[in-house]
Amino acid sequence: MFKTIVEQAKKYEKEMTAFLRDMIAIPSESCEEKEVVLRIKKEMELVGFDHVEIDKMGNIIGKLGNGKHLIAMDAHIDTVGIGDKKQWQFDPYEGMEDETHIGGRGSSDQEGGMAAMVYAAKVIKDLKLEDDYTLVITGTVQEEDCDGLCWQYIIEEGKLKPDFVVITEPTSCNIYRGHRGRMEMKVTTTGLSCHGSAPERGENAIFKMAPILQELEALNDQLHTDDFLGKGTLTVSEIFFSSPSRCAVADGCSISIDRRLTDGETYETALEEIRNLPSVKKAQATVEMYDYARPSYTGLVYPTKAYFPTWVLDENHPVTQATVSTYESLFKEKPIVDKWTFSTNAVSIMGRYNIPCIGFGPGHEDQAHAPNEVTYKDELIKACALYAALPKHYVTRLKEDN
Repeated sequence: MFKTIVEQAKKYEKEMTAFLRDMIAIPSESCEEKEVVLRIKKEMELVGFDHVEIDKMGNIIGKLGNGKHLIAMDAHIDTVGIGDKKQWQFDPYEGMEDETHIGGRGSSDQEGGMAAMVYAAKVIKDLKLEDDYTLVITGTVQEEDCDGLCWQYIIEEGKLKPDFVVITEPTSCNIYRGHRGRMEMKVTTTGLSCHGSAPERGENAIFKMAPILQELEALNDQLHTDDFLGKGTLTVSEIFFSSPSRCAVADGCSISIDRRLTDGETYETALEEIRNLPSVKKAQATVEMYDYARPSYTGLVYPTKAYFPTWVLDENHPVTQATVSTYESLFKEKPIVDKWTFSTNAVSIMGRYNIPCIGFGPGHEDQAHAPNEVTYKDELIKACALYAALPKHYVTRLKEDN
């Protein structure tokens, strides 16, 4: 069976490539995904999904089968912007293609995963791999803006709670079982404005921020380390100020902090670490978490805190073991089992709701958000084969265990 699945996936290389290039050609930054969602809907209907719908947030959801075990596979279909176009060697939306690569914005991060999932459903139908499972394929929105928000909506409002979810973010076709969480924080100092010719009459909020910046840099080196996920980190990503003019003392200063949370850290502990810094206390600075409330392309606003929890799936969990076993059966080699450096929608699915997640995707992490982004045709085929094989193999293992 497994050899046949790989062979069938190879037959759809041209179709997957053409579909992926169509998605790349449609600009689809966060909150602007409508047209690419409609293109995905067309392809899902073409390959024969049993049901296709677009929810009120704008996520596209395709279903196959009607079995007891609900298995989901997710790809976010929004992208970041292109940055400085001069750094691209080819047009980021026209893309490029050669014998081994497909290039363009979103090729690895992460519309390649979408193409592989859709054609995995086609392979399942071709080879009659249906079993006692319902497969749900999601193309989700706003991940680049607020990872996991889409799945907060799907779980809370759509009442969809799968047995497990395959996250198809790029893994170089390795198996990933976790990543650090993150949060977005703001630190604010306040001062007293006065004329710049006599700064001693006021209190400069920017000067009050300076020692905080130095202590934050030092704090980064002291953060907790986990044996699997590695070290927690922080970096200052933005700085803002308020002042009546260029000839005045600044009366306000704020910074944004990108905080990556390793296993064992929480948003409460991360906030307290900063609140307890001597410079923060001396400046009487406020430390808070950002909120997110940007409308989706449908106009829906679904507010949340900018907190994205850490998650790790145990290496002996049945989902991990089933994915490893599927890989070995398909490709006749042992997989690399590792973790992502960046964050994914699993921050909600497993981080918030404890629904098991496993990662396997075409494309490489270092291509994400980079100019000249590419993915790899052989990895599209490999991912398609694993997505097609895993649901039946998982259900079969459950039956054998029982």
